[in-house]
Amino acid sequence: MRDAFFVSLYETVARDERVVVLTSDTGALVLDALRRDLPQRCINVGIAEENMIGVAAGLAMSGKIVYTYAIVPFVTMRCYEQVRVDVCCQNLPVKMIGVGAGMDYSILGPTHHGTEDIAMMRQLPGMTVLSPSDNRTAATFAFMAYETPGPVYVRLDRTGEPLIHTNTVEDLSAGASVLSTGTDLCIIATGRMVATALDAAKLLSEQSISVGVVDLYRIKPLNAELLSDVINGSKNVITLEEHFITGGIGSAIAELIAERGLNCRFKRVGMPDQFVREYGSREYLRATIGLSVDNITNRLASWVGALAEQVSR
Repeated sequence: MRDAFFVSLYETVARDERVVVLTSDTGALVLDALRRDLPQRCINVGIAEENMIGVAAGLAMSGKIVYTYAIVPFVTMRCYEQVRVDVCCQNLPVKMIGVGAGMDYSILGPTHHGTEDIAMMRQLPGMTVLSPSDNRTAATFAFMAYETPGPVYVRLDRTGEPLIHTNTVEDLSAGASVLSTGTDLCIIATGRMVATALDAAKLLSEQSISVGVVDLYRIKPLNAELLSDVINGSKNVITLEEHFITGGIGSAIAELIAERGLNCRFKRVGMPDQFVREYGSREYLRATIGLSVDNITNRLASWVGALAEQVSR
């Protein structure tokens, strides 16, 4: 996903001399071509993310379109005041790229987990938040961030994901895609959890539970009309994310349901309100907190079953 994004970004940097990429000593093989071919527009500011955002704001004020790149916690939390004051208060075209969404950096522990970023970034005025689910959406978002006015935050995974969007010319301006429809349950997922939602939907279908899946790849601004239509057409709605349960897409969808008075049964599924202090593979960590495919399938089957029993009473 990260590689697909930067391969696409290279084309944008090469085409428009206003585009500058700043990194905070964060490596990626795909950056090597940028450093080699366009060294004046690919600058390593060192491990100094607060300064990186300040430099980005200054460049943006002088007419540049700036991409800043670092691991998720460091491009969001470490420099949050600078993002808020230097970038958002002035609505500058700074595009913050975070790698390591969720527990992507599993063995580095909670200091490197990207588990609060959606909550933090979606509350900033003027900020667009993009969360690609596969390599194709990631590549599209490199250019979409360029075209989007004002600040943008993109949360990326390092590793490749199953290809979700197979149409190379698919229009992603809607902010969400209905990947499948179901009569019993709708899962609204983002990022890596979209593939998990599709796997869970397949397993649930074997239990005669019909499940629809929506890829929510633009978390802010939400496409309220499209999501309202999806929710109104569903008996039960689940949000699924590899992010703390507080403040993520579950909270965003809950706000939409409350404000629009939508009629559905609703449940949030995400990371519990605690740091993951164990170490191991991402799959291992997800299993320990109930976010493996089997965990999710069992939880959703039990929830739908309990709701059906309540209705029958």
